[in-house]
Amino acid sequence: MEQLIHKAQVLHEALPYIREFYGKVVVIKYGGHAMVDDRLKENFARDVVLMRYIGLNPVVVHGGGPQINRVLEQMRIESTFVDGMRVTDASTMDVVEMVLGGRVNKEIVNLIQLHGGRAVGLTGKDGGLIRAEKLWMEKRRDANLPPEIIDIGSVGRVTEIRPQVIQALDTGGFIPVIAPVGVGEDGATYNINADLVAGRVAGALRAEKLVLLTDVRGILDANGNLLSSVRRAEVEDLIAAGVIRGGMIPKVRCALDALADGVSKVHIVDGRVEHAVLLEIFTRGGVGTEIVG
Repeated sequence: MEQLIHKAQVLHEALPYIREFYGKVVVIKYGGHAMVDDRLKENFARDVVLMRYIGLNPVVVHGGGPQINRVLEQMRIESTFVDGMRVTDASTMDVVEMVLGGRVNKEIVNLIQLHGGRAVGLTGKDGGLIRAEKLWMEKRRDANLPPEIIDIGSVGRVTEIRPQVIQALDTGGFIPVIAPVGVGEDGATYNINADLVAGRVAGALRAEKLVLLTDVRGILDANGNLLSSVRRAEVEDLIAAGVIRGGMIPKVRCALDALADGVSKVHIVDGRVEHAVLLEIFTRGGVGTEIVG
């Protein structure tokens, strides 16, 4: 009986948040360990379906780096990276589009539908959703010299999100699942960082929340303690002090850009925790870090 009462108490705790976010858009960047562990994948699909049934409008943007690596290895195509960005020649781009827009995207769609949701898979080519242009990398070796410009192939940056197709799916009760592949004005296909796509999609939709699932607990202070909530000015201070560094910098920059575009809150959450998205959104303390304007 105590367990049943506890379950009822959990539902009561969630009620104010369900009421507050009813009808609102929540964009979730799905990546990291949560995409490769079978139990976490099942739980994520169930959680997204639950969000839809209780009145939220979840939009999923996914990555797929490990899956791309496996297929490239099977095809004996060497992977090369520059500052963490995959060098994407024509052969690699074919694999990226096949894996992200095909295998990975359809697996997520299928899992959501197996658990009672209605999902539709998209890439940036569908409905002209993600417009992009070529990304040129800059590398500065000497402060007194101009930066070196590096061509990393078919890697792009988002120039525009055209959200009409997402809005139509939301209205129809579907859950959009988006692969981060964009298209240029000339029809060229571009591989784009999924965090950046999620941030721009959230901004275009004026989402209530952007949730970035990662393989870290969230933003930590100088002593390694989890910060449950920070303001954008504090984030800038933590970057300047070197507390936020390495791979976390692009994620928090993405978060700050999303806030500037009108997103109410951004959450950086450990995707290795079961039901991390639900715990972050529907409980008082959450399990990650929320960033507010």
